[in-house]
Amino acid sequence: MLAALFATILAVALPGQAANVGPEHFTAFAVDTSNTAPSGANTTTVDLVVNRWSSDADRDRLIKILQDKGQDALLSALQGMPVVGYIRTPWSVRYDLHFARQHTKPDGGRTIVLATDRYISGWEATNRPRTIEYPFTLIQLDLDKSDHGVGKMSIATRITANDETIELENFSNQPVQLNEVKKVK
Repeated sequence: MLAALFATILAVALPGQAANVGPEHFTAFAVDTSNTAPSGANTTTVDLVVNRWSSDADRDRLIKILQDKGQDALLSALQGMPVVGYIRTPWSVRYDLHFARQHTKPDGGRTIVLATDRYISGWEATNRPRTIEYPFTLIQLDLDKSDHGVGKMSIATRITANDETIELENFSNQPVQLNEVKKVK
């Protein structure tokens, strides 16, 4: 299933990209009802921290690499970028984020896009099942002007591009829903 979830925000210039003004911490209640959830539906809280925002040059470089060299080169480039923040659940260690962008919406809210490589287990790396072709985790938060909102998290995503579009394919039948997203003050 193609997910156009993040393509627009990754591909276009984003006016209103805020300067690096310090860390921002968000919490959300994650609900995974996808076909890959281990036991029907899984729920947990999620902490997302952005320590700095990725630049226009970072975004442009990643898009060019994807268009010219494909997903594997994009993965390598993303892994080589500095850590911009992290994601953590109560039952996991923190996992580094390597890309963070935000866009101010006309109503005063904002859209935030976060991206990183996803955790690949030793079993998965050795046995190379189909999931190995979905090496990215992408997160989109849609916040109102009081920094409350919702979001989506695609844990295993494949990214492809042609001259005009970036396409995202989520391994599961739907992304994890992020409810009750709010900025921690």
